[in-house]
Amino acid sequence: MSFDPVTIGIVSISDRASQGVYEDKGLPALQDWLTRALKNPIRFEPRLIPDEQAGISRTLVELVDAGCALVLTTGGTGPAPRDVTPEATLAVANKEMPGFGEQMRQISLAFVPTAILSRQVAVVRGQSLIINLPGQPKAIAETLEGLKDSDGKSRVHGIFAAVPYCIDLIGGPYLETHEAVCQAFRPKSAARPVRA
Repeated sequence: MSFDPVTIGIVSISDRASQGVYEDKGLPALQDWLTRALKNPIRFEPRLIPDEQAGISRTLVELVDAGCALVLTTGGTGPAPRDVTPEATLAVANKEMPGFGEQMRQISLAFVPTAILSRQVAVVRGQSLIINLPGQPKAIAETLEGLKDSDGKSRVHGIFAAVPYCIDLIGGPYLETHEAVCQAFRPKSAARPVRA
């Protein structure tokens, strides 16, 4: 049994964490969730950088050029003056994928009314999908995984359910998920035979 290897860029964007003022929690949260969710062997490319638009854009391009099929960022998506992650992401995009941001806000609204202040975006650059996630570890998991009812059935789909098929469509590796964490959705015509 073999799964396609995948390289994933994970980027935590924070002035204070990048200066060592406090411990970064974004990178460990992203790595933990992805390790639990994916069956594929993963090589992580982690970056901890300040809220500077040119530096964020440069980092995203560098990760795409390094072969990352997926790049996930955390932090810098609010309305504050230093929150420039969406602008930096859109600046390097070939295509915008607005459904991801819409769904992230929908999920977060189930928890906090301030979800409408978030400006997360997702874009395609070349054969890579770049997604801005919230800054808090709990919100990262909720956004990726979605909301489940008391029986464990999906109430609101997390955004990661659509990530593997999106990566298929842009020419990336075939991602397979652990269904207990997140069930990827593909049309039947795009699915590979189930492996034990």
